[in-house]
Amino acid sequence: MILEVQNGSFGYPHQQKIIKNISFQLNKGRILSVLGPNGVGKTTLLKCMVGLLDWGEGKSFLYGEDIKNMNSRKLWSKVSYIPQSHGFAFSITGLEMVVLGRSAHLGVFEQPGMKEIGMAEEIMKEIGIERLADKDCNRMSGGELQMVLIAKALINRPDLIILDEPETGLDFHNQILVLDLIERMAHEDGICAIMNTHYPTNAISVSDETLMLNSTGEYVYGRTEDILNEENISKAFHVNVAVNQFQHSGRTVKSVVPISITDGKGENYEGFKRSPGNNTEKL
Repeated sequence: MILEVQNGSFGYPHQQKIIKNISFQLNKGRILSVLGPNGVGKTTLLKCMVGLLDWGEGKSFLYGEDIKNMNSRKLWSKVSYIPQSHGFAFSITGLEMVVLGRSAHLGVFEQPGMKEIGMAEEIMKEIGIERLADKDCNRMSGGELQMVLIAKALINRPDLIILDEPETGLDFHNQILVLDLIERMAHEDGICAIMNTHYPTNAISVSDETLMLNSTGEYVYGRTEDILNEENISKAFHVNVAVNQFQHSGRTVKSVVPISITDGKGENYEGFKRSPGNNTEKL
């Protein structure tokens, strides 16, 4: 077992808890997807589980050791965290960005050298993005930048990689590229991966386990095939859905199709209607 969270709870000061008594375990080579609607604390959960935020209650363990007590260099030699991608205020190439992943392993005044550059070139070649070595990150597409950030995280050969919405804002082509890379590095290379996502279909396609939050702070956790069913997804997202399954190129493919909005209690929500006076009225 690589990561374990025991009874994790979190709430910002003077507010109700947004995460309540979460517990789960994750083993080598497994992918965990974290799902839930906006504002339920998915990014907060990722930060708490690796010590970027302190749990209000509960603990996280890496290889059985309380993360709160771990030396930061030891922790980040085994764990890589990729926040949601964004633009940069300065010009930096793809290669330079990947080299930055070695910063935690350098001394205070030490500059990256040929060793670090060689490591960056090697990992970029492994995942097929060496063409981006000299490209300005601010001129990259969303998919290109996401692949560079994953390379930056992989340069240290971590045991656990955390990805905050790695496929958000990407077109279908780039979503598949990113998801295929996550699946390959977990199921072929044995890296443990945790992915925060808004897309149940993407979670179904690559994850082994799923943890799904809802707006009350409650959660469900277990095997993806057991958790991502129509009842659980509808309850969490307040949307009626259909989970479809079909065969393609010799493998089973599942997709989640949103049908209609509900009121959170399983009843259809009528939404808005157009009145005779062409004013929009909420029912």
